[in-house]
Amino acid sequence: MQQNTPPEELTGKLNVGQPKTEAAGLTAVVKSFEHVLRGTDIGRGWKALVNLNQKDGYDCPSCAWPDPDGHRSSVAEYCESGAKAVADEIMTKHTASPVLFQRYSVAELLQKTDFWLGQQGRLTQPMILRPGDTHYVPIEWNEAFQLIGNTLNGLASPDEAIFYTSGRAANETAFLYQLFVRMFGTNNLPDCSNMCHESTSVALGETIGLGKASIVYDDFEKADVIIIMGQNPGTNAPRMLTPLEEAKRNGATIIAVNPLVETGLLAFKYPQSPRDMLLGGQKLTDIYLQIRINTDLALLKAIAKLLLEEEQKAPGQVLDKPFIEQQTAGYEAFLADLARYDVDELIDQTGLSRDDVQAVVDTLKFKKKIIICWAMGLTQHRNAVETIREVINVLLLKGSIGIEGGGAAPIRGHSNVQGDRTMGIYEKPKPAFLDKLATVFNFEPPRENGYDTVAAVKAMHEGRATVFFGMGGNFAMATSDTNYTAEALRRCKLTVHVSTKLNRSHLIHGETALILPCLGHSDIDRQASGEQFVSMENTTGVVQLSKGVVEPVSPQLLSEPAIVAGVAKATLAGKSTVDWDALVSNYDHIRNLIEQTVEGFEQYNERVRQPGGFYLPNGPRKRTFTTSDGKAHFSVNTPIGHDLRPGELLLMTVRSHDQFNTTVYGNDDRYRGIYGERRVVFLNADDIADRGLSAGQVIDLHSHYDNQQRTAHRFIIVPYKIPRGCAAAYFPETNVLVPIDSIADKSHTPTSKSIVITVTPST
Repeated sequence: MQQNTPPEELTGKLNVGQPKTEAAGLTAVVKSFEHVLRGTDIGRGWKALVNLNQKDGYDCPSCAWPDPDGHRSSVAEYCESGAKAVADEIMTKHTASPVLFQRYSVAELLQKTDFWLGQQGRLTQPMILRPGDTHYVPIEWNEAFQLIGNTLNGLASPDEAIFYTSGRAANETAFLYQLFVRMFGTNNLPDCSNMCHESTSVALGETIGLGKASIVYDDFEKADVIIIMGQNPGTNAPRMLTPLEEAKRNGATIIAVNPLVETGLLAFKYPQSPRDMLLGGQKLTDIYLQIRINTDLALLKAIAKLLLEEEQKAPGQVLDKPFIEQQTAGYEAFLADLARYDVDELIDQTGLSRDDVQAVVDTLKFKKKIIICWAMGLTQHRNAVETIREVINVLLLKGSIGIEGGGAAPIRGHSNVQGDRTMGIYEKPKPAFLDKLATVFNFEPPRENGYDTVAAVKAMHEGRATVFFGMGGNFAMATSDTNYTAEALRRCKLTVHVSTKLNRSHLIHGETALILPCLGHSDIDRQASGEQFVSMENTTGVVQLSKGVVEPVSPQLLSEPAIVAGVAKATLAGKSTVDWDALVSNYDHIRNLIEQTVEGFEQYNERVRQPGGFYLPNGPRKRTFTTSDGKAHFSVNTPIGHDLRPGELLLMTVRSHDQFNTTVYGNDDRYRGIYGERRVVFLNADDIADRGLSAGQVIDLHSHYDNQQRTAHRFIIVPYKIPRGCAAAYFPETNVLVPIDSIADKSHTPTSKSIVITVTPST
């Protein structure tokens, strides 16, 4: 079998220290500048950092955390994770030029680690791997576009092509991309949402009518209670710590629900605060519930049941009965279902005590300004949609949606993943959106649903799809069942990746493979009418401009809109009335078309130029629920158990502090006390002893699903404070363990946070 996953050799440099008790601080500042100066000079680095997330600057290529609506720090409106992402993007000391591909064959590059691949720098020129060749070689842009167009037009059906999108693509790119794909004739537009917050979109759509956060940035500082579930903000969204600190100092109670004790939930030392730097960080979490993996639904039902008991003790003071009666539906069915459960049995599933849960209920019972945040710790389980619907049940009981300081706050991952969906990157488009496309562009869009990410992988594996086009991302490493996905990609006639840097997906390729290098967020984008900007949507629904500030590393780079236009012209030829060249010459023209097509973008070009941009319409934020009956819906949800057999554990995949999604910046995870190695598995000390194992021992991890076994080799045991029966390890190294068929109900999100495994000593 060809190598698909990163090399399994251990570095031999593992050093395990004590987990940190404070996030950020001076160390984060030092690490940020270390990463930037490692790859470029101080002038370029400073210019990139000082303009990051500013109202007239560019959007962070990392997470989708919203920028403050009002004042922004002119010194450092970014976090360590964002600085690392920018450092990767502005690197000039190394480039992945054609010389690199002359030196290394694809087979040799596959032997390198993901960290090594990323450290080679920015891609500088279009590259092609032709059938039977061992090395990528340069290709001219027009030849690449024509090859793509000829291959697409040679398919028996447009549905034989997959058009994937990562969350980094700007609104303008995403809109042109989906327009081209639908003009070509398919809705095969899977995206990274399918793998992370799709469960959120489904659950919120069913319950409140809109699959987005119902809060604004300033709600955090006004909240009385903030509950953070299945999320590690210190690593995955570090700028979230700033409003959490503000909320805490304004008197808010913060409750954390997580199987691991995460540093970013304990305390935050704000680097720009003299007080924090002198006196120590602000304690964040008041109540920390170290819950068993995927028992959040049982916990939420127990909380709801106890809140009902408190309402009986203090009628009219705990639940928001007027809101429930006037603006919700399904309450009686919800009550009837809840009555079937014993609260102590629910709590027992979680591994918590009755006192732990009662402390939460006592905090909530007389408060209304409640925000509940969540991320992949809730979304990547089979019952993820039901769990998130139960989050909404609790908020509806309290009347905490559509009020200042209260609401639902899914924390999105990639920078514009939410904006891409708004722009129409979706395999199941709504008829109203397709009707608009038909009216504005005078063509009949395809109406049949396309493939989501998991279905796309299966279609390629089974030969029903033979072309893969990736707009950003690292598809082979981001998806579940790594070996199965690799086999699927290798069965394609053509694989195309629009990328800024080299990654493993370029090396797991079809018969013919193309790498198309694009501009990054920080790069100046010059088109026929002058310098351009693009726009992005953050997790609270703010759309704002993003304009690069540094010179691109190569004159061969094209912008993503220009690449889409080039492919569209070569593919559609005379079949399209769209003037693709005119759209690329001035992105205002693209935004004019978005304004005509997508709801909420009136006066787009004028409003996006306003400092800080504008909020998109959000019905739930105003208690206008766009469900079929105009009401918010209570739902009935059933907790599921993981009946582990002797020797089995439940594994969740996590990020280290030195990575963003599949991008690895280094081998340290300093908040958890891990240095020099990524192939580690966190286990409870008692589980280690029960299996006759020891700390530091090298073991293999075996997942078990549908009578099939998958193995991830050579992981070092690290004893950690994690509930009995639970385990954690980093992705993408452990994505090989996630079965392609193990997906969430309704959303089809891979179940990367609940993998049944056994462990054996490595041989």
